[in-house]
Amino acid sequence: MENIRKRYFGDKDFYEKIFGIALPIMIQNGFTNFINLIDNLMVGQIGTDQMSGVAIVNQLLFIFNLSIFGGLAGAGIYLAQFYGSGDRKNMKNVFRMKIIIAAILTIVGLLIMYLGQDTLISLFLHDGSATGNLEATLMYAKQYIVIMLIGLVPFSITQCYASSMRETGETLHPMKAGIVAVIANLCFNYVLIYGKLGMPALGVRGAAIATVISRFIECIIVVAWTLNKEKYDFMQKIFYKFSIPADILKNVIQKGFPLLLNEFLWSSAMTMLTLCYSTRGLAAVAGINICNTINNVFNIGFIAMGNAVAIIVGQLLGAERFEEAKDAARKLMVFTVLFCSVVAVFMAALAPFFPYLYNTTSEVRELATYFIFIMAALMPFCAFTNAAYFTLRSGGRTGITFVFDSCYAWGICVTISCFLAYCTNVSVVWMYLICQSLEIIKCFIGYVLVKKGIWIQNLSKN
Repeated sequence: MENIRKRYFGDKDFYEKIFGIALPIMIQNGFTNFINLIDNLMVGQIGTDQMSGVAIVNQLLFIFNLSIFGGLAGAGIYLAQFYGSGDRKNMKNVFRMKIIIAAILTIVGLLIMYLGQDTLISLFLHDGSATGNLEATLMYAKQYIVIMLIGLVPFSITQCYASSMRETGETLHPMKAGIVAVIANLCFNYVLIYGKLGMPALGVRGAAIATVISRFIECIIVVAWTLNKEKYDFMQKIFYKFSIPADILKNVIQKGFPLLLNEFLWSSAMTMLTLCYSTRGLAAVAGINICNTINNVFNIGFIAMGNAVAIIVGQLLGAERFEEAKDAARKLMVFTVLFCSVVAVFMAALAPFFPYLYNTTSEVRELATYFIFIMAALMPFCAFTNAAYFTLRSGGRTGITFVFDSCYAWGICVTISCFLAYCTNVSVVWMYLICQSLEIIKCFIGYVLVKKGIWIQNLSKN
């Protein structure tokens, strides 16, 4: 029994270190997602068509957001390990690469979503339920996306700076900036959506404007905090000399491109799943939006723990403390699953009540309740695969993470969901249960990959 405790559970100092990194991220993400929940509820009070239009656009923005995350992740692996080895010069080179990557992805994202908005939104519009008006949903979605695209620029800049701060172990300041931003978002939402304090009632346009304003506020706070701080000197004066050594450029691209491709393909796969569910009508789209909203609030645990895995294990690998890295990864995965199992119980308890906060139909509420129950039951499995993904990624094994994440999502999940959507008459609830349950199989794959230790390597030395 004692051997089991030592192998799978850490001491007090270990958990203090975990919470020192993960807790601020949990607070920031929790606060952000809670405000997003209120934001979603505000739009949901206007009507089902408005809520569905916003949900569809957010699916498209989800692909962009994760592409930024993936594009910066490769550089982030090196930045964490260079920080672990004390190499400030190469930290600056890697940060320059982050700026370039973010700029390219933002330009591409703006062009695709602005020029192709009608086609992209229309993919999700299907008859099949008694709920919703397709033409009205398309109109509201277009109103929302045109304004939201403006926020892509500050969002990308914020991710460059905030992710770099976290990779040095600093999570408090990005958290504070995020909290200020979401409070601003909530206040502007109330004023602009409903037309308070003498402002016109702008509906979904108001929600988009409020989000964009909050993105600029967060960006200004995060960037300003790094100015004239010795700890963040690698983020200062980067435009004076924009050259990047060829070996750093090559290595970051080699490790980073699979991560970018992975996040793009994985988020695209998740959007494809929603598209398949949408074949059963707008009620399914609205129900999944309600489920995703509460799911995002309860997912903060394993998302924050994923960041903790990447930072703690990455720094240990950079310092060539390989056995400690392996031990930390195992204990982090165990803790993540146990923590999220407790969280899942609370999420399941709210499932019958949460959908009634929306001004929508009984059909949508019933579907949302089923979806929430399913996601709560599967949360521990999702927590395990997320921790496994970040463990593999911390050692730069981006090719393996690509197969583990995207290839599995497209090869298995999307294939099965498309078959169920277009070749059967199975209900959307059974379709959702079958597709989401495929995460269980992925757990066994992740366990084998992590146990083999193929992710253990020092990139900063190489």
